[in-house]
Amino acid sequence: MIGEKVFDDISARVAAAMAASPVRDVEKNVRVLLRGALGRLDLVSREEFDLQVTLLARAREKLEALEERVESLEVRAKTATK
Repeated sequence: MIGEKVFDDISARVAAAMAASPVRDVEKNVRVLLRGALGRLDLVSREEFDLQVTLLARAREKLEALEERVESLEVRAKTATK
């Protein structure tokens, strides 16, 4: 039966070969290309998106309240001029 030392030695050699192989360079290049492509996109984090959704909901509530207030003021103004 093969000992643990042999397995460790083979594992270390495979890891060293993979680290020095062109596969590693391709992986690095793909990562750089992806980062560059994603960096050019107009992306936001999920936290920022959720924050903007919350702010928009508040703005809508305020707008609706202001619309109701303007409407009631217009009704008052019409009844006051009659």
